[in-house]
Amino acid sequence: MADSRTARPSEGLGSASPAPAVTRAAAVLEVLAASPTGKLTLSDLARELGIPKSSTSNLLLALEEARLISRQGAEFTLGRKLVELGAAYLSRLDEVQEFYRFCEQAPTLSGETVRIAMLDGSNVIYLARYEGHPAVRLTSNIGDKMPVSLCAVGKVLIARLHQHDIEAMFPDDLQLPVMTPKSLSTGAQLKAQLETIREQGYAFEDEESTTGVVCLAVSVPTHGAHGPSLGLSVTALKATYSDEQGSRMVKELRELAHSLGNPMG
Repeated sequence: MADSRTARPSEGLGSASPAPAVTRAAAVLEVLAASPTGKLTLSDLARELGIPKSSTSNLLLALEEARLISRQGAEFTLGRKLVELGAAYLSRLDEVQEFYRFCEQAPTLSGETVRIAMLDGSNVIYLARYEGHPAVRLTSNIGDKMPVSLCAVGKVLIARLHQHDIEAMFPDDLQLPVMTPKSLSTGAQLKAQLETIREQGYAFEDEESTTGVVCLAVSVPTHGAHGPSLGLSVTALKATYSDEQGSRMVKELRELAHSLGNPMG
């Protein structure tokens, strides 16, 4: 998976922004979020941001005072305040509240692991996760990002885009991130699968992100001109999955998608 930090030039960070300090502070949070260990030193952060240690130190002091980051010895991590802010954001999304309500009452989905995700460029971000019994825990959690090519919900959302946008994002020879032997590895493979997804109206992921786990997903009808691009997915163990079970899952996912996309309907 490509590191998100490589997409951000370090030179002159924030120089074109009306509030450079805010831009740099946001960059600090992004770098910490992208770190494999979640912990970075002052020197690490200054190097990643491409700004002097003195400037970086001032940023870190301000972020620490705001509880957006925390210090652990010589290293810095994301702060718990971010959890509070994220929870506040999610609590104001009507779609998330309706998502949980529906899953609790649905005959099939109530016993499964169901998630709602939002498209973010070539990734999806998981906004909520309903855990039935037994839950499939070898899957993404709230706040996690996943490349669209590795998950059913990502593919079903990408399938909605204009073809020229898809061609620009995924040239045939583009090497995609791989997590299992069944992961799609090129842009050409992904685009070939998108045709099937459009025809059937849902996406199926067969052990492409986690061995032993399958996933089905549908998209949510766009809610308003500027509404987020949302998708729903349900996971199941490959060993116990059946086509009949999949049909029931897709039926209820579509009902939930209709409910989220048409709140007055």
